[in-house]
Amino acid sequence: MKSETISAVVQQVAHAFADEPLLALTFARCYPNTLDTAVQWEEDGLPFVLTGDIPAMWLRDAVAQLWPYLPLCREDAGLRALVAGVIRVQTRQVLTDPYANAFNASPSGAGHAGDLPERHPLVWERKFELDSLCYPLRLAHGYWQQTADLEPLSGDFRDALHRTVEVMRSEQRHAELSAYRFHRPGPVPATDNLPNQGGGYPVAVTGLVWSAFRPSDDACALNYHIPGNMMAAVELGHLAELAGVLDEPELAIEALILSAEIRAGIERYGTVEHPEFGRMYAYETDGLGQHVLMDDANVPSLLAAPYLGYVAADDPTYLNTRRFVLSAANPYYVSGAFAQGVGSPHTPRGHVWPIGLAIAGLTAGTAVERRELLETLTRTTAGTGLMHESFHADDPQVFTREWFGWANGLFAELVLLQVRAIGKLGA
Repeated sequence: MKSETISAVVQQVAHAFADEPLLALTFARCYPNTLDTAVQWEEDGLPFVLTGDIPAMWLRDAVAQLWPYLPLCREDAGLRALVAGVIRVQTRQVLTDPYANAFNASPSGAGHAGDLPERHPLVWERKFELDSLCYPLRLAHGYWQQTADLEPLSGDFRDALHRTVEVMRSEQRHAELSAYRFHRPGPVPATDNLPNQGGGYPVAVTGLVWSAFRPSDDACALNYHIPGNMMAAVELGHLAELAGVLDEPELAIEALILSAEIRAGIERYGTVEHPEFGRMYAYETDGLGQHVLMDDANVPSLLAAPYLGYVAADDPTYLNTRRFVLSAANPYYVSGAFAQGVGSPHTPRGHVWPIGLAIAGLTAGTAVERRELLETLTRTTAGTGLMHESFHADDPQVFTREWFGWANGLFAELVLLQVRAIGKLGA
């Protein structure tokens, strides 16, 4: 799919960074990458967005890949049709199975064979990740803000809003109200399974929403994932806005109440007093007094809290958390000869994630810090001019996933933010 509007932005960025041709070239490859390589138009006329080198559509990744294009939807009819189409597709996906994280283009049954309980054939994988319910809300709300177009937010979309709130309500009392279980038979990594017959570890009732897996698709160590709950608190506010314009006042009120309960749960149960960093957010908790202190590059992350809209970038608790995340105290912070940043237990030790570097830039306090992170990102692509899932901090030629649309999209966002900061691109 080609877009003259996208091409015009690429030219603007090339002009803004005329003295940094490598950065401009990397942007020219990354920014249109999803349009050029990942969008499939199906027989029903709707788009399917591949995450990259996996033939499935993740709810999370698809939204993140399209997010940099949203401001252009006002003037580009093709991009507008694409995003509106993805909203319709994700509505269908959520209504098919609100606990699934990734879907097939058609009900082919492709995906992880043998997962229990048996998947719907449209589902690629049924790992319940709270953020998978949040990202479609983010896209729909962002699209509406940019275009004022309610057409893709009609019909089944209302049902998807109701279903989203119902699931989150159930997962506030997972042991009591939820039938969700997950088991992957065979010799698989522990991160692909849940304990207690697929039901997860014990948790207290806290107002937080239970999640089985992290945004990395790895199992939670404690099943209240704080970054996911941060995103849910924000996106439920967006859901309330959409419900209001769709004349669903009771749903709007319910979403706001649920959002407030989650926020209260985060601030009460999701914070700790660290002896070095002070009051900061934990990555996970069970509400019973246990906490996981770490951060993972996948978004939602603790580092991304301002990017997601949960707190301001100068919030004291966030700043304490940020200092922890970007230090050796975070077990998944990596420092090497070519880069230092947040990695993930999802990839080999010693690997930094471009997603983590981009989020550090998108939440940075200064243009100088953003520029340094952009320089790191552009010189660690192993000559491909594209972002990878991860790369070794001491040898960028060693990387995982050559084709990874989510990271390309976040890099593009960071570049566009930097160009706006130096006043060479319109808002």
